Amino acid sequence: MTEKEIDGAAGLSVYGARAVPGTAEVLAQLLSDGVPGLLAAKDPTLWGPEAEAESKIRLGWVDTFRRSRALLPQLEEIRASLREKGLDHVVLSGMGGSSLAPEVITRTLDVPLTVLDTTDPHQVSAALGDRLSRTVVVVASKSGSTVETDSHRRAYLDAFERAGLDDIGGRFVIVTDPGSPFEQTAREMGAHVVLADPEVGGRYSALTAFGLVPSALAGVNVAELLDQADELAATIGNTDGNPTLVLGAALGAAALAGRDKVALVPDGSGIVGLGDWAEQLIAESSGKDGKGILPVVVETPASPGATGADVLTVTVGGALTSGSVPGGGVDPDVSVNGPLGAHFLAWEVATAIACRVIGVNPFDQPNVAESKANTNRILENGAPPATPSFVDGAIEVYADGLAEGLSTVGDAVRALLAAAPEKGYVAVMAYLDRNADADTALLRAALARETDRAVTFGWGPRFLHSTGQYHKGGPAVGAFLQITGAVVEDLPVKGKPYTFGELIGAQAAGDREAIAGRGRPLLHLHLTDRAAGVRQLLAAFSGGS
Repeated sequence: MTEKEIDGAAGLSVYGARAVPGTAEVLAQLLSDGVPGLLAAKDPTLWGPEAEAESKIRLGWVDTFRRSRALLPQLEEIRASLREKGLDHVVLSGMGGSSLAPEVITRTLDVPLTVLDTTDPHQVSAALGDRLSRTVVVVASKSGSTVETDSHRRAYLDAFERAGLDDIGGRFVIVTDPGSPFEQTAREMGAHVVLADPEVGGRYSALTAFGLVPSALAGVNVAELLDQADELAATIGNTDGNPTLVLGAALGAAALAGRDKVALVPDGSGIVGLGDWAEQLIAESSGKDGKGILPVVVETPASPGATGADVLTVTVGGALTSGSVPGGGVDPDVSVNGPLGAHFLAWEVATAIACRVIGVNPFDQPNVAESKANTNRILENGAPPATPSFVDGAIEVYADGLAEGLSTVGDAVRALLAAAPEKGYVAVMAYLDRNADADTALLRAALARETDRAVTFGWGPRFLHSTGQYHKGGPAVGAFLQITGAVVEDLPVKGKPYTFGELIGAQAAGDREAIAGRGRPLLHLHLTDRAAGVRQLLAAFSGGS
């Protein structure tokens, strides 16, 4: 490992960023343009005139952690009230940033939290059947119109009523924007209501009520996260001693030079699951207008896909002892280490800066609505009939447009890998139960061994609220593997003319339409027996080990 410079402040260290080719020039330009001071002042002109209107109402994250302190007494009061009633099992219903931030907070600090960010009927049913009488449901949605969270709320209302439990409204904590339709619904329900910072978008909301409420109710001392962010925030406007500026410059410089994938690798030093949160932040912020930085979440430093000619290898972790080598076993281009609260702010700053460097608006998501519209249409009218290209064991294979003469699942997947363009990527999208079907995630590493293309993995439908933007709006170099599964026992959505099984089926079909409509390589595998299908699929690629 070569000697590389470390930029550090407030317990956060960024190792190696200045050695990334092009960073010095990008950094010099950012300083010449006065970017650090302008960002600290929340100047909306930083991303150009077309982005200015959106930026004006989306820069609250720069200092939201200070306003978030006002929530702490309310959260303590709600938690004490819930504990008095014996409600100690916290379930979070949220999508995208509103679920991913609390998940990394509670996993890192080893505090139990049930995260429900799916419409898979099996996973939803399992959650409903777990300690229902002791359950408090945190429903997190800026407007309340998110179909997944609305469906969860309806399912829990129905389950509480069927169980004959009292004070049903008091078993909900609603996190939403002030004045949203959901606030009115929540108050009519008799739910606890916590209002979030309205000038922060979902993917930048880790240190707002969306990140803090479920974490605090689960038992995390969230004041420590705010302290860590506050300490780092003092450096955002600096021209020197500003590690977040250097990190953003390196991400942007690498992308401009053709290294437009960033492998996010945990180094084992104390931060758990940060890659999943950073993935949605980077992908949804940067992936638009045919541009973008593709985050690739790599399981361990030894897993395939951590390096590549078009990949910037970034390891992440907590505190490192003096003399420790960043990376945990892989030689990183960049290593970021520090306390979790500082990580959240650092990656938000760095992502916003990188978006300026590559020339996109970090705060909009122009392509997210497309799959939602497709879903609604399919729920109303039904999906067009489709016949599998062939059936292999427990898997129906829909391979229209790929190579001719395919007869096995392995052949079909390898044909998809071959269809990914040079310096492109393969996205595995699993519309399954991420608990019961968890082994499906092993496919990412298995396929990464088969190809020199970057391979990502996402659970549907939650990735639609994050990397789904990159898939449609980013560079047109993706090849897509969608995996769906048979529904053995469906679950109705109370008050709606569809079930959870029909909803997740429509979401998957709507996403296929959005991808196929762009002429991008697509392979759809439907598991007629989920457990058998996952085993069969992994066996085709050396067991996925």
